[in-house]
Amino acid sequence: MSRLLLLVVIAAVVYLLIRSYRRKSEAADKEVVTEDMVRCAHCGVHLPRSESIKAGDKFYCSAEHRDAARG
Repeated sequence: MSRLLLLVVIAAVVYLLIRSYRRKSEAADKEVVTEDMVRCAHCGVHLPRSESIKAGDKFYCSAEHRDAARG
């Protein structure tokens, strides 16, 4: 009975070590991509530059806000 318990404990330790190693390697493989944030000239909300609408030198969160700023 004690041998079985010892084998279970060893298997659990090995499993935890392997799982810990795999998590570290997955986290290292992920590349963090950052993007500039801009502020809507109409309402002030911040959004990624790629999702914004640019008119002149100002950025907007939607076409409606761009049109509202034009007058």
